[in-house]
Amino acid sequence: MMKKPVFTGAGVAVITPMHENGTINFDVLGQILEDQIARGTDAIVICGTTGECSTMTDAEQLSAIKFAVDTVAHRVPVVAGAGSNDTAHGCALAAGAANCGADALLMVTPYYNKTSQAGLIAHFTAMAEAGGIPVILYNVPSRTGVNIKPETAQKLSEHPLINGIKEASGNIAQVAQIAAACGDALNIYSGNDDQVLPLLSLGGKGVISVVSNIAPTLVHDCCKAWFDGNAAEARRLQLEMLPLCDAMFCDVNPIPVKYAMNLLGWDAGKCRLPLVEPGDAQKAKIEQALRACGLLQ
Repeated sequence: MMKKPVFTGAGVAVITPMHENGTINFDVLGQILEDQIARGTDAIVICGTTGECSTMTDAEQLSAIKFAVDTVAHRVPVVAGAGSNDTAHGCALAAGAANCGADALLMVTPYYNKTSQAGLIAHFTAMAEAGGIPVILYNVPSRTGVNIKPETAQKLSEHPLINGIKEASGNIAQVAQIAAACGDALNIYSGNDDQVLPLLSLGGKGVISVVSNIAPTLVHDCCKAWFDGNAAEARRLQLEMLPLCDAMFCDVNPIPVKYAMNLLGWDAGKCRLPLVEPGDAQKAKIEQALRACGLLQ
């Protein structure tokens, strides 16, 4: 069953700018969304890990999703983070995000309590059906302690609402196995900015990107070059991206990217606790990478 991808190219895992008092800064979020669209971003992924959904109340999360949907106004797809390690909670968020008008849902594997592969199938099936709109699974074992195995991805891909997978395992061999097992029934997106091209070469449809927050055109152009048949240019842009990839992950995401956005003149504010400012060495690394890529004078 061939499934039309939710988007092709570079989707930005957009930060959530915060006021000094820690509440969401919707004015700045609106400016960031407009800037992203103007600079070629192919999709907006709101309330993902980079958007700090793990420290948002449900009301805040849904208000951010609704704001993004209204601001973007169908110019590009809006993918809403709506996962949980509690299936009932995930179902409520999925239904709420779908009600807000999101085009698709990004659902992370259950963290902390984890589950078996059979449990993953039951968990994602229930949440997908509660949302009723296309779902991109999110596999990030480094954060959750649980991995979606290729045979589990294949089983989930049989569900008409399970459209794609954001693969952030870092395991290219596993991604190849998923591509071989699922074919056109599951659209693969890179969850790692330093592995965009390897995943595209295995039939991937794009990336859900942290680096796109600071360099949306670069990430978009890397994907576009590949889809235009210009592998050499895509490779050049992927390699050009590497210093930014390293810098954006020199501390826990989204600590570095939020610091970088502030350096670039966005009033991004701080991360919510337990995330704190990067240390001096990390700050220097972030500044150096922004300068090396010509983003900061």
